[in-house]
Amino acid sequence: MRQMGVSVALATGRSDYSFAKLLENLTADPAAGLPADHIIFSTGAGIMDFPGRRLLKSFSLRPEDVRFIAQVLDSMTLDYMIHQPVPDTRSFLYCLRNNQENPDFHRRLQLYKPHAAPLSPVTLAASHGATQVLCIVPVESGHGIFHKVAASLEQFSVIKATSPLDGQSIWIEIFAPAVSKSQAVKWLAGEIGVSREQICAVGNDYNDEDLLHWAGQSFVVANSPESILARFPAVASNNEAGVS
Repeated sequence: MRQMGVSVALATGRSDYSFAKLLENLTADPAAGLPADHIIFSTGAGIMDFPGRRLLKSFSLRPEDVRFIAQVLDSMTLDYMIHQPVPDTRSFLYCLRNNQENPDFHRRLQLYKPHAAPLSPVTLAASHGATQVLCIVPVESGHGIFHKVAASLEQFSVIKATSPLDGQSIWIEIFAPAVSKSQAVKWLAGEIGVSREQICAVGNDYNDEDLLHWAGQSFVVANSPESILARFPAVASNNEAGVS
């Protein structure tokens, strides 16, 4: 596509740090061969050029927003993580409220243990804001809890995603109001002079829905959730080069 003059942006739920680690695991030269001009990370909370990785735009929750969100989630006895603002998104505070098993939460906590610290009244009061607040909920109750959280925090951007770790648990991500993949792509398109009608989006999960509805033309890969497959035309799965 890029050989034909098409600009390519990869929009991911991963943080900039997680995306960089993924590239390191894929190839010895992280920038080599990745067909992208821009990376939209943390579901639209940050935008950078590529391969230079110069930060172009970022959004954060304010300190008072973080404290309010924590209060709401505590009232629901949910487990959550508060990620520091860009570019320090790898670092987070975590809160374990639910006595029920939440293996995906513990799996992620173990994965990023060097960058994690327990939440306390002192650390919450000292917060300088956050890229996002992330709740991790077992799949059995995840969809229902997502709707409750979204209704309680309607002044924020509340986005649902499937866990990339176990492929089942529901991640509920809470961002500043302006954050979403569609809003990030809209901003980027304005910067590079591309109209909405010229944009083609390919998605695979719940956190792509706003972008899929917004773009001029949209597709989903064959291994997307059934509720998304029912609304958009499908291409081959991401394991079979559906995007190419």
